[in-house]
Amino acid sequence: MTDQPLRIAIVCYPTYGGSGVIAAEIGMAMARRGHLVHFIGTDPPRRFTATPGAAFHRVEVRDYPVFQYPPYTLALASRMVEVATSANLDILHVHYAIPHATSAFLAAAVLGPRSPKIVTTLHGTDITVIGADPSYTPVTRLSVERSDAVTVPSRFLADATRAVLDLPGLDIEVIPNFVDCAQFVPPRARQPERIRDLFERTGGPTDDAVAGAPTLVHVSNFRPVKRVHDVLAVYERVNAVLPCRLLMIGDGPDRAGVEARARSQGLEPRVRFLGRQDDLVPLLQHCDVFLLPSETESFGVAALEAMACGVPVVASDVGGLPDLVDGDEGGHLVPCGDVDGMARAVLSLLAPGERREQAGHQARARAVTHFQDGPLLDAYEACYRRVLGRQGK
Repeated sequence: MTDQPLRIAIVCYPTYGGSGVIAAEIGMAMARRGHLVHFIGTDPPRRFTATPGAAFHRVEVRDYPVFQYPPYTLALASRMVEVATSANLDILHVHYAIPHATSAFLAAAVLGPRSPKIVTTLHGTDITVIGADPSYTPVTRLSVERSDAVTVPSRFLADATRAVLDLPGLDIEVIPNFVDCAQFVPPRARQPERIRDLFERTGGPTDDAVAGAPTLVHVSNFRPVKRVHDVLAVYERVNAVLPCRLLMIGDGPDRAGVEARARSQGLEPRVRFLGRQDDLVPLLQHCDVFLLPSETESFGVAALEAMACGVPVVASDVGGLPDLVDGDEGGHLVPCGDVDGMARAVLSLLAPGERREQAGHQARARAVTHFQDGPLLDAYEACYRRVLGRQGK
């Protein structure tokens, strides 16, 4: 079985968050390794590309008058059954507990002995927010407990899962999130004029006074947990001391409010909202500091990608971020909500001298040493084969 190609289904949200990024990267990498990979979802995940050995299966959710809400969980379970049967799947690798692990549990009940093994990867808010909600805790507990293997990206989330779901003995494997350090690389030399050109191309007013100034950057799905208003508050404080620019990349429910705040403060010439971007490398490479003031964060994929590009990170000291960001090398950790402290950390990195460049080199070295994709993908493949070995396939 060791050398046999596996038949794997990857189930994830197609949204801009880190769970979809990691799920897509795992699936695409497994296809390149010679396994047969089937993505299942309402839309392809953001980083899915046409690759030999990788296929996408769309979930069609029917909306009938009797349904108050379209039953995505049931439609997904039925699609899992179809794909598992037609492709003779070995593994259903589901990302996010509800509804994906729940749908996998239902599919396994339908398939019986023919069911593939279920590997559930938890990503954070599926436990700390949704799983902690009494309306969902029992179903989350059942779905996680019935999985054949459970993985999480940080020690924090492993501990939180056992505590929130009251499963103190649950076997959980910590496999950190990863980055392709051959794709996410520092530039030969950072060029502030690249950001100036970006500001001009995206329209709106520009400020020549910051044409060569530092640039702060934030990437997220702009949900409340990301505290994007704190991003702007930190920028306002830094900009008042050291004129600079800000790139806000991503989209979500809080974008409109923070964008309106930037306009009301007259910051448009120095701030750009770029929406969702598929190719982050040329944007990150020429920025100076990455901001991540999240209220909770199981890991921080976007921050890791910035680190791989040689960009130091200033982040909240919460959740799994201490596993990612070394507060002494390559970044700073600040208590959540302390926008003044975060601004001071940014200014310390941007002070005259070599501190910013040194921190960028340290951030890159940490990404390469601890979070390269190859060894962590090996860990996922070993997990697949381990659960199949228990089944005797």
